[in-house]
Amino acid sequence: MTISAKALCAGVAGWPVAHSLSPRLHNHWLKAHGVDGAYVPLPIPREHLAVALKGLRLAGFKGVNLTIPHKEAAFALAHKLDDAARAAGAANLLVFREDGTLEGRNTDAEGLAASLRAGGVTLSGAPATLLGAGGAARAAVLALDVLGASEIRILNRHRERAATLANELAPFVKAKLKACADWPAAARDTGLLVNATSAGMKGQPALDLNLDPLPQGAAVCDLIYNPLETELLKNAKARGHNTVDGLGMLMYQAAPSFAAFYGITPKVTPALRTELEQALQA
Repeated sequence: MTISAKALCAGVAGWPVAHSLSPRLHNHWLKAHGVDGAYVPLPIPREHLAVALKGLRLAGFKGVNLTIPHKEAAFALAHKLDDAARAAGAANLLVFREDGTLEGRNTDAEGLAASLRAGGVTLSGAPATLLGAGGAARAAVLALDVLGASEIRILNRHRERAATLANELAPFVKAKLKACADWPAAARDTGLLVNATSAGMKGQPALDLNLDPLPQGAAVCDLIYNPLETELLKNAKARGHNTVDGLGMLMYQAAPSFAAFYGITPKVTPALRTELEQALQA
């Protein structure tokens, strides 16, 4: 699609960033809505982020999304932060305001909650079990609270990291946060299992988890989207569990960014998912 000199421009900053599906995703929406705009990958080394952001703002960009390793640095550079960013301690979206300020937001929790709802997952007072205690786990805690989890059990190889996460996020959620070291106990009567670790990602060892302790009615979500069907989801599906992959979170977390950059709230559609699946296969 041809763009004009007045095109609205945005992008995703990371190091590396060539693997990101965000340009494919946003440009799908740009084309669908006939927007005079562009969304580009921005390979920016960690030490150059502040200077690069200043240059992008002066060049007329509307803002940027942030991926590894820039989310925490973006949080620190922002002049204003939304509640989700404060809770997560990270920003995956910076909006460039006309007064020169940077507004930091975090849309990961919103994206995960929307993806789980679209996948037919409801908690409504049931406990949820979370694997991991990193940045993705922080967003997951916030999403599970929004979905109405009564208790969020955080299971991590290093229990002290799980305890730290629980203590830090307790002021931001209504659910009871509990650090666990025992998988069978964490799985008991849970309504949803979420994997927020890198185990099972392409190039990483598979998640070694026996699903026998998991109640038959529990749903299983993996935040990984490459591959789309991890061993965890494959095994859960074989046991009859409702499963949700990580591609939904990627799509839904991008919608608020698109609205901030281009002034249109886009819809997550089967056509978008098909395009992203094809990109992953390629």
